[in-house]
Amino acid sequence: MTTARVVIVTGGTFGIGRAITLRLAALGHAVVGFGLEAPQISSTAAAAIPGLASELRERGLHADLMEADVSNPDGVSKVVATTLQRHGRIDALVNNAAIGPLGTVLDTDEATFDRIMAVNLKGPYLCSRAVLPHMIRMGGGAIVNVGSGAGWGKPNMAAYSASKGGVFALSAAMAYDFLHHRIRVNTVVPGGGGIVSGMSLGRVGGDPARLGQGAPGTAAGRPATGDDIANVIAFLISAEGEAISGTVIDVGCFAHQGGPVPAKPATIALQGEKA
Repeated sequence: MTTARVVIVTGGTFGIGRAITLRLAALGHAVVGFGLEAPQISSTAAAAIPGLASELRERGLHADLMEADVSNPDGVSKVVATTLQRHGRIDALVNNAAIGPLGTVLDTDEATFDRIMAVNLKGPYLCSRAVLPHMIRMGGGAIVNVGSGAGWGKPNMAAYSASKGGVFALSAAMAYDFLHHRIRVNTVVPGGGGIVSGMSLGRVGGDPARLGQGAPGTAAGRPATGDDIANVIAFLISAEGEAISGTVIDVGCFAHQGGPVPAKPATIALQGEKA
Protein backbone atom coordinates (compact mmCIF):
# COMPACT_ATOMS: atom_id res chain seq x y z
CA MET A 1 0.00 0.00 0.00
CA THR A 2 1.37 3.41 -0.98
CA THR A 3 1.90 5.88 1.85
CA ALA A 4 0.69 9.25 0.65
CA ARG A 5 3.35 11.91 0.34
CA VAL A 6 3.09 15.65 -0.18
CA VAL A 7 5.20 16.31 -3.27
CA ILE A 8 6.17 19.50 -5.10
CA VAL A 9 6.96 19.00 -8.80
CA THR A 10 8.70 21.83 -10.63
CA GLY A 11 7.89 22.10 -14.31
CA GLY A 12 5.04 19.82 -13.33
CA THR A 13 2.46 20.96 -15.88
CA PHE A 14 3.94 19.88 -19.23
CA GLY A 15 5.92 17.04 -20.80
CA ILE A 16 7.82 14.80 -18.38
CA GLY A 17 6.68 16.92 -15.43
CA ARG A 18 3.06 16.51 -16.46
CA ALA A 19 3.48 12.73 -16.51
CA ILE A 20 5.10 12.88 -13.07
CA THR A 21 2.21 14.93 -11.67
CA LEU A 22 -0.40 12.56 -13.11
CA ARG A 23 1.38 9.39 -11.98
CA LEU A 24 2.04 10.57 -8.44
CA ALA A 25 -1.56 11.80 -8.12
CA ALA A 26 -2.78 8.41 -9.34
CA LEU A 27 -0.73 6.77 -6.60
CA GLY A 28 -2.55 8.83 -4.00
CA HIS A 29 0.10 11.46 -3.33
CA ALA A 30 -0.82 15.10 -2.73
CA VAL A 31 0.94 16.82 -5.61
CA VAL A 32 1.65 20.50 -6.08
CA GLY A 33 2.82 21.02 -9.65
CA PHE A 34 3.93 24.35 -10.99
CA GLY A 35 5.36 25.88 -14.13
CA LEU A 36 5.06 28.86 -16.44
CA GLU A 37 2.17 29.31 -18.83
CA ALA A 38 4.11 31.58 -21.20
CA PRO A 39 6.34 29.78 -23.74
CA GLN A 40 10.03 29.64 -22.81
CA ILE A 41 13.06 29.82 -25.05
CA SER A 42 13.36 26.78 -27.37
CA SER A 43 10.35 25.05 -25.79
CA THR A 44 6.79 24.36 -26.89
CA ALA A 45 5.50 24.19 -23.30
CA ALA A 46 2.79 26.82 -22.85
CA ALA A 47 -0.72 27.30 -21.44
CA ALA A 48 -0.57 23.79 -19.97
CA ILE A 49 -2.48 24.16 -16.71
CA PRO A 50 -6.06 24.11 -18.10
CA GLY A 51 -5.42 20.92 -20.10
CA LEU A 52 -3.77 19.16 -17.18
CA ALA A 53 -6.53 20.22 -14.80
CA SER A 54 -9.09 18.82 -17.23
CA GLU A 55 -7.30 15.48 -17.50
CA LEU A 56 -6.98 15.20 -13.74
CA ARG A 57 -10.75 15.71 -13.41
CA GLU A 58 -11.47 13.16 -16.14
CA ARG A 59 -9.36 10.59 -14.29
CA GLY A 60 -10.94 11.40 -10.94
CA LEU A 61 -7.64 12.71 -9.62
CA HIS A 62 -6.52 15.93 -7.94
CA ALA A 63 -3.37 18.00 -7.88
CA ASP A 64 -2.76 21.61 -6.95
CA LEU A 65 -1.53 23.45 -10.06
CA MET A 66 0.19 26.81 -9.88
CA GLU A 67 1.99 29.20 -12.17
CA ALA A 68 5.41 30.22 -10.86
CA ASP A 69 8.96 30.71 -12.11
CA VAL A 70 11.41 28.22 -10.65
CA SER A 71 14.22 30.78 -10.96
CA ASN A 72 12.35 33.45 -8.96
CA PRO A 73 12.79 33.11 -5.19
CA ASP A 74 9.52 34.90 -4.48
CA GLY A 75 7.64 32.52 -6.76
CA VAL A 76 9.28 29.51 -5.14
CA SER A 77 8.46 30.83 -1.66
CA LYS A 78 4.82 31.25 -2.69
CA VAL A 79 4.63 27.63 -3.90
CA VAL A 80 6.16 26.35 -0.67
CA ALA A 81 3.89 28.52 1.50
CA THR A 82 0.81 27.38 -0.44
CA THR A 83 1.84 23.73 -0.08
CA LEU A 84 2.28 24.07 3.67
CA GLN A 85 -1.01 25.95 4.02
CA ARG A 86 -2.96 23.30 2.10
CA HIS A 87 -1.19 20.14 3.24
CA GLY A 88 0.76 20.98 6.40
CA ARG A 89 4.06 19.43 5.33
CA ILE A 90 6.41 18.70 2.44
CA ASP A 91 7.69 15.16 2.06
CA ALA A 92 9.33 15.31 -1.35
CA LEU A 93 10.55 17.68 -4.04
CA VAL A 94 11.02 16.80 -7.71
CA ASN A 95 13.25 19.32 -9.47
CA ASN A 96 12.19 18.74 -13.07
CA ALA A 97 11.88 22.21 -14.64
CA ALA A 98 14.47 22.87 -17.34
CA ILE A 99 15.08 24.60 -20.64
CA GLY A 100 17.53 23.34 -23.25
CA PRO A 101 18.47 25.69 -26.09
CA LEU A 102 21.11 24.21 -28.37
CA GLY A 103 24.44 25.87 -29.16
CA THR A 104 28.17 25.93 -28.63
CA VAL A 105 29.89 28.57 -26.48
CA LEU A 106 30.38 30.64 -29.63
CA ASP A 107 26.73 30.85 -30.65
CA THR A 108 25.15 30.96 -27.17
CA ASP A 109 24.72 34.59 -26.17
CA GLU A 110 25.23 35.66 -22.58
CA ALA A 111 21.56 36.25 -21.86
CA THR A 112 20.65 32.74 -23.04
CA PHE A 113 23.47 31.24 -20.98
CA ASP A 114 22.28 33.08 -17.88
CA ARG A 115 18.66 32.00 -18.40
CA ILE A 116 19.64 28.33 -18.83
CA MET A 117 21.63 28.44 -15.59
CA ALA A 118 18.84 30.29 -13.77
CA VAL A 119 16.22 27.67 -14.62
CA ASN A 120 18.26 24.45 -14.73
CA LEU A 121 20.68 24.98 -11.84
CA LYS A 122 19.57 27.93 -9.74
CA GLY A 123 16.01 26.57 -9.81
CA PRO A 124 16.90 23.30 -8.02
CA TYR A 125 19.05 25.30 -5.59
CA LEU A 126 16.22 27.70 -4.75
CA CYS A 127 13.59 24.99 -4.40
CA SER A 128 15.80 22.70 -2.33
CA ARG A 129 16.81 25.59 -0.10
CA ALA A 130 13.14 26.45 0.42
CA VAL A 131 11.95 22.94 1.37
CA LEU A 132 14.95 21.58 3.30
CA PRO A 133 14.22 23.37 6.62
CA HIS A 134 10.71 21.87 6.64
CA MET A 135 12.02 18.39 5.83
CA ILE A 136 14.65 18.66 8.54
CA ARG A 137 12.03 19.63 11.12
CA MET A 138 9.90 16.66 10.03
CA GLY A 139 12.81 14.26 10.41
CA GLY A 140 13.41 13.45 6.74
CA GLY A 141 12.35 13.71 3.15
CA ALA A 142 13.32 13.08 -0.45
CA ILE A 143 14.61 15.28 -3.26
CA VAL A 144 14.79 13.93 -6.80
CA ASN A 145 16.56 16.00 -9.45
CA VAL A 146 15.89 15.26 -13.12
CA GLY A 147 19.25 15.26 -14.85
CA SER A 148 20.43 14.60 -18.38
CA GLY A 149 23.11 12.61 -20.16
CA ALA A 150 24.19 16.01 -21.45
CA GLY A 151 25.53 16.63 -17.96
CA TRP A 152 28.56 14.59 -19.03
CA GLY A 153 28.94 16.73 -22.14
CA LYS A 154 27.22 16.53 -25.53
CA PRO A 155 27.87 18.30 -28.82
CA ASN A 156 26.02 21.56 -29.50
CA MET A 157 24.71 21.68 -25.92
CA ALA A 158 27.40 23.72 -24.16
CA ALA A 159 25.30 25.75 -21.71
CA TYR A 160 22.70 23.02 -21.21
CA SER A 161 25.45 20.47 -20.55
CA ALA A 162 27.10 22.80 -18.04
CA SER A 163 23.83 23.31 -16.20
CA LYS A 164 23.05 19.60 -16.02
CA GLY A 165 26.61 18.78 -14.96
CA GLY A 166 26.01 21.20 -12.14
CA VAL A 167 22.85 19.30 -11.21
CA PHE A 168 24.86 16.08 -10.81
CA ALA A 169 27.34 17.84 -8.53
CA LEU A 170 24.67 19.70 -6.56
CA SER A 171 22.73 16.47 -6.00
CA ALA A 172 25.81 14.64 -4.70
CA ALA A 173 26.74 17.53 -2.40
CA MET A 174 23.25 17.72 -0.93
CA ALA A 175 23.17 13.95 -0.45
CA TYR A 176 26.31 14.24 1.67
CA ASP A 177 25.20 17.36 3.53
CA PHE A 178 21.79 16.08 4.63
CA LEU A 179 22.41 12.33 4.99
CA HIS A 180 22.17 12.46 8.78
CA HIS A 181 18.94 14.45 8.57
CA ARG A 182 17.47 11.42 6.77
CA ILE A 183 16.99 13.45 3.60
CA ARG A 184 17.87 11.47 0.50
CA VAL A 185 18.85 13.18 -2.74
CA ASN A 186 19.00 11.33 -6.04
CA THR A 187 19.19 12.14 -9.74
CA VAL A 188 17.07 10.50 -12.43
CA VAL A 189 18.24 10.71 -16.04
CA PRO A 190 15.80 10.26 -18.93
CA GLY A 191 17.71 8.18 -21.48
CA GLY A 192 17.43 6.53 -24.86
CA GLY A 193 16.07 9.53 -26.75
CA GLY A 194 12.58 10.15 -28.09
CA ILE A 195 11.01 11.33 -24.83
CA VAL A 196 8.30 13.89 -25.54
CA SER A 197 8.70 17.16 -23.66
CA GLY A 198 8.42 20.85 -24.42
CA MET A 199 12.19 21.01 -24.66
CA SER A 200 12.60 18.05 -27.01
CA LEU A 201 9.78 19.25 -29.27
CA GLY A 202 11.25 22.74 -29.29
CA ARG A 203 14.50 21.37 -30.64
CA VAL A 204 12.73 19.87 -33.68
CA GLY A 205 10.52 22.83 -34.44
CA GLY A 206 7.54 21.37 -32.58
CA ASP A 207 7.15 18.47 -35.03
CA PRO A 208 6.66 15.16 -33.14
CA ALA A 209 7.44 13.20 -36.33
CA ARG A 210 11.01 14.47 -36.17
CA LEU A 211 11.47 13.48 -32.54
CA GLY A 212 13.60 10.47 -31.66
CA GLN A 213 14.65 9.50 -35.18
CA GLY A 214 17.56 7.10 -34.83
CA ALA A 215 17.27 7.08 -31.04
CA PRO A 216 18.37 3.81 -29.39
CA GLY A 217 15.31 3.63 -27.17
CA THR A 218 15.33 1.34 -24.15
CA ALA A 219 15.54 -2.32 -23.21
CA ALA A 220 11.73 -2.27 -23.32
CA GLY A 221 11.99 -2.10 -27.11
CA ARG A 222 10.61 1.44 -27.26
CA PRO A 223 11.60 4.96 -26.24
CA ALA A 224 11.22 5.85 -22.59
CA THR A 225 8.09 7.75 -21.61
CA GLY A 226 7.26 10.25 -18.93
CA ASP A 227 5.54 7.43 -17.05
CA ASP A 228 8.82 5.48 -16.96
CA ILE A 229 10.52 8.46 -15.35
CA ALA A 230 7.60 8.99 -12.98
CA ASN A 231 7.64 5.35 -11.81
CA VAL A 232 11.30 5.60 -10.79
CA ILE A 233 10.63 8.88 -8.99
CA ALA A 234 7.67 7.30 -7.19
CA PHE A 235 10.00 4.56 -5.92
CA LEU A 236 12.69 7.00 -4.81
CA ILE A 237 10.26 9.05 -2.69
CA SER A 238 8.66 5.94 -1.19
CA ALA A 239 9.49 4.12 2.03
CA GLU A 240 10.99 1.34 -0.11
CA GLY A 241 13.61 3.80 -1.32
CA GLU A 242 14.46 5.33 2.04
CA ALA A 243 18.03 3.96 2.13
CA ILE A 244 18.98 5.23 -1.34
CA SER A 245 20.77 8.55 -1.65
CA GLY A 246 23.49 10.08 -3.81
CA THR A 247 22.66 7.88 -6.80
CA VAL A 248 22.18 8.55 -10.51
CA ILE A 249 19.57 6.31 -12.12
CA ASP A 250 19.40 6.16 -15.91
CA VAL A 251 15.89 5.46 -17.13
CA GLY A 252 16.78 4.25 -20.59
CA CYS A 253 20.20 3.09 -21.64
CA PHE A 254 23.65 4.51 -20.97
CA ALA A 255 22.45 8.08 -20.67
CA HIS A 256 25.40 8.78 -18.38
CA GLN A 257 27.85 8.32 -21.25
CA GLY A 258 26.77 11.42 -23.16
CA GLY A 259 27.67 11.47 -26.85
CA PRO A 260 27.20 10.71 -29.67
CA VAL A 261 30.36 11.90 -31.39
CA PRO A 262 29.36 14.04 -34.38
CA ALA A 263 30.60 13.23 -37.86
CA LYS A 264 33.54 15.27 -39.10
CA PRO A 265 32.33 17.96 -41.50
CA ALA A 266 33.66 18.06 -45.04
CA THR A 267 35.21 21.45 -44.33
CA ILE A 268 35.98 23.15 -41.03
CA ALA A 269 35.44 26.86 -40.57
CA LEU A 270 35.26 29.15 -37.61
CA GLN A 271 31.66 29.16 -36.39
CA GLY A 272 29.84 32.16 -37.68
CA GLU A 273 31.93 32.22 -40.86
CA LYS A 274 31.11 30.60 -44.16
CA ALA A 275 33.18 27.54 -45.05
